[in-house]
Amino acid sequence: MTIRHLKIFLLVCKNNFNTTKAAEELHMTQPAVSLAIKELEQYYGVALFDRIGKRLKITEAGQRFCEYSVHIVSMFDDMEKGMKDWDSFGVIRIGASITIGSQFLPYYVKAFYNRYPGTEVKVTISPSEQLEQKIWNNELDFILIEGISHTPTFVSEEYMEDSLTVICPANSGFYPGQLLSVEEFRQQNFLLREHGSGTRETFERVVEAAGFSVSPVWEAMSTTALVNAVINGLGIAVLPHRMVIGPIERGLVVAVRVKGLSFKRKFHIVYHKEKFLTSSAKAFIDLCRNYDMDYPLPKYNGLY
Repeated sequence: MTIRHLKIFLLVCKNNFNTTKAAEELHMTQPAVSLAIKELEQYYGVALFDRIGKRLKITEAGQRFCEYSVHIVSMFDDMEKGMKDWDSFGVIRIGASITIGSQFLPYYVKAFYNRYPGTEVKVTISPSEQLEQKIWNNELDFILIEGISHTPTFVSEEYMEDSLTVICPANSGFYPGQLLSVEEFRQQNFLLREHGSGTRETFERVVEAAGFSVSPVWEAMSTTALVNAVINGLGIAVLPHRMVIGPIERGLVVAVRVKGLSFKRKFHIVYHKEKFLTSSAKAFIDLCRNYDMDYPLPKYNGLY
């Protein structure tokens, strides 16, 4: 049994137990992948998969083996990186959802560099779903997301409260602080963030709890694009409050409320429960936990 066997097994799991897709990703033949799985089963004397027709279904033993494999491969990759890149010791790989990455992370990193000038921080900003996949692949040490991680092998820790604000076009019949009924709200044209974003997940959780769903006329990964669409009278948007303070203060859009609906949410720090966190990574996580006590919260000043 080798690390190579474990990586092949994990790629089969990642590809929904499809050995052909795993083989393509590994640049191997499908029989070679199947042989590696058979060698693992023979080595441990247990069936990792049930063979039902031409499909594989993971067994309980296979699930447990997957947990061990993630831990072992993660530790091995960390060792390889640490030893091969010894001169760059102290690198932290952080992922952030788009809102946190644009609104908070630059301030976190600046404060961290001031405290630990010898540490290098590498950042990836992507939708939350993509970041969770990178955690699984050990491409990131931890991530900061707006929503909730749904992966049971991940640790997900709340670290800050945030809220979304409903914004409407100015000069279109809405006024600041207006209280809309749920029925008035649901009849609007909605301009929303993309599926997989924490902002969209929060919005859908709230409206589903209120007993309805929304089909947006616009979807975008860019908050700026959505704000500009609202400014131009194309509909309403529900976006992070700090990201829309500027347009609200300049009278470009109007913030309203909806009776009975609260778009509050928690930001989360997420990492694999088997991940070895360096002292630098732990220090950065601690900074995020306490940022609002040690520094003023940032206010987005982007141009729209």
